[in-house]
Amino acid sequence: MACRLALSIVLVLVAATSALADKRVALVLSVSNYRNVARLANPDNDAAAISDVFKRIGFDSVVLRQDLGVSEMRRAVRDFAAVAADSDMAVVYYAGHGIEVNGVNFLIPADARLQSDFDVEDETVPLDRILQAISPAKRLRLVILDACRDNPFAERMTRGVATRSMGRGLAKMEPATADTLIAFAAKAGAVAADGDGAHSPFATALLNHLATPGLDLRLTLGRVRDEVLKSTARRQEPFVYGSLGGDTVALVPPVAPPVDPNAESRRDYELAAQTGTKQAWLSFLAVHPSGIYANFAHAALDKLDAAEKASEKADLLKRQAEEQARQKSEDVRKQSEEHAARQAEQARLQMSEQARRDLEQDRQRIADQAKRELDDARRQVAEARRQVEEAAVQVEQAKKQAALDAQQQIEAARREQEQRERERQAALAALTPPAAPAPAPAPVVVPAMDPADIARLLQAHLKRVGCDPGSADGAWTTPSQKALDNFNRNAGTKFDVKVASLDALDAVRAKPDRVCPLVCAKGQKVEGDRCVQIVCDGNEVLDAQGVCRRRPDPPPQKPKAVSRHEPAPRAPAAPAGSDGGRCHSFGGKLYCQ
Repeated sequence: MACRLALSIVLVLVAATSALADKRVALVLSVSNYRNVARLANPDNDAAAISDVFKRIGFDSVVLRQDLGVSEMRRAVRDFAAVAADSDMAVVYYAGHGIEVNGVNFLIPADARLQSDFDVEDETVPLDRILQAISPAKRLRLVILDACRDNPFAERMTRGVATRSMGRGLAKMEPATADTLIAFAAKAGAVAADGDGAHSPFATALLNHLATPGLDLRLTLGRVRDEVLKSTARRQEPFVYGSLGGDTVALVPPVAPPVDPNAESRRDYELAAQTGTKQAWLSFLAVHPSGIYANFAHAALDKLDAAEKASEKADLLKRQAEEQARQKSEDVRKQSEEHAARQAEQARLQMSEQARRDLEQDRQRIADQAKRELDDARRQVAEARRQVEEAAVQVEQAKKQAALDAQQQIEAARREQEQRERERQAALAALTPPAAPAPAPAPVVVPAMDPADIARLLQAHLKRVGCDPGSADGAWTTPSQKALDNFNRNAGTKFDVKVASLDALDAVRAKPDRVCPLVCAKGQKVEGDRCVQIVCDGNEVLDAQGVCRRRPDPPPQKPKAVSRHEPAPRAPAAPAGSDGGRCHSFGGKLYCQ
């Protein structure tokens, strides 16, 4: 995992370094102050602003020259040719007057007179010289001409050769070399406006779009064209001549998106939080032993440990109370049997009426005492059950609170990530003028869940709604399939029981309460959401159908009676019984022990 993260960071850095390694150079020329014709208002302003843009986007060399004469302009082009010789991208921007003579385009310096068409070659700089100067650039050669303004020289220029033509605006020009673009402020033969504001319409559009990071140059010039058409009510249409290859060519390298080092740990944390078991948190910490999400996992483990300890304590109290109740019941039973045996022995020795009354009173007293002790035992068992139920509620609340805390932590981390993304977009917007549309955000790739994780989550939620699949180990075996089939019957769904699907997981997770009915074993009954042992009163017993019935009275032991036809006038000697007992007479009858 760490290796994959490191590799992704390296690839992003290599891509960004490759884009920044290109050598980019620019020559910016403008002429506003013509010496022999009226002054142009915007070219110098346009050139200064374009020069600032090139510097701001990190060009290695930006040369700004304004209001040059013909010799100075030619020298500036020659010097720039040396700078562009080892460059990757070479750009020339010109704002001022231009002229087309016989299909050839020329840039007009500040000191040009142009009294006749014969003076054009001597007093201007041909566009072909500009293209020749930037031809050594390796990846891109770009010429931007805001020079299609209405030319005042053409009106007073005399024609020395009758066949020599002179058009309105600049002539169409297809570059002879590949990866070369020539951008005109207006298409061939049309005139561009100088503008009433601080910049010409063409320069304004360039300032709005040239600095867009990662935008292909062809799209940049296309957006410039659309903006100029809109701002001039479709009177001026910029045009681009030349072609580029299939690769993206951008003046400004794309901004590499930030790499989130916690993306994988956050995804694993969400899966562990959905499972919510101690084993899930331990598995998470085995893969992510440190970091903010590791701290969250330790906190969740502490809560689960506290809940388990409370449950174990409640179970211990329950077992102790049940053992005490069983022991007391056994003691009462033994005492009752011993006392009954003693009373029976006394009854056999003394069968007088007083003895029988005393025996009945003793039996009643013992029965009352046994009932009181059994009532005490039942109260203790009920108290133990109450403590167990409270412990179960605390465990469930702890699990829900742990899941809620985990979800809140995930949301907090996600909001923090969104805040960092907004700050990055704000930093990106600082490079791009406000009029530029923001680039569309990259789509978020949602990682697919492992089938074992889906099965484990589905098993956990089936157990929660009362459809017990056995252990939640991620193995979709026969018990899990029977549990899903039980859920289908009780919830009215028809999911395929042979696979653990995301649809089944969503349906089971949406059920807040028990779905499958609680089935108790023989001798138990349903109490709330649990099965409890059926306990009968002291004078009742549990029958085979699990119902408490009144305990049947034991049959009375009758003394063996021997009838005589004639009453004995006196007590004869006691004959010996067959079992070695003694006999005596009472009320005319013979009784033997």
